[in-house]
Amino acid sequence: MRATTTGVIVGVGVLLSTLTAAPVEAHHAFAAEFDASSPVELTGTVVRMEWVNPHTWIHIDVTQSDGNEERWMIEGGPPTSLLRRGFTRASLLAGTEVFVEGFRAKDGSQRANGRDVTFADGSKLFLGSSGTGAPLDGRDAREPSAGR
Repeated sequence: MRATTTGVIVGVGVLLSTLTAAPVEAHHAFAAEFDASSPVELTGTVVRMEWVNPHTWIHIDVTQSDGNEERWMIEGGPPTSLLRRGFTRASLLAGTEVFVEGFRAKDGSQRANGRDVTFADGSKLFLGSSGTGAPLDGRDAREPSAGR
């Protein structure tokens, strides 16, 4: 009787976890979406920041030379990585002027993988996550270096 009761409890647990499980988004490598040979530099105004896993997203409005605005989505590292680097939810409030360096999406859309964000006061925060396939350039102190 004990085995039957245990089996029923386990079965109900599996059924409930299956019914309530949230969809999982696949994590991708840098090279799957972004082009290391297409660096971008964008100056714009933060519209919003999404603190979601597996990557954060910064939405900025960039004014083009003809006066038109483009909305760009900048992919950053995971929320926990950004928090360890000094970001807080107050770091990129709507209306903040930023300069972003990164790499453009392969599909030519207005998306980029962010490398660094520089604020109007000159302070800079690293957005990327080393080891994802993004080009190593020595700006992240955690990057492996041939000289070390």
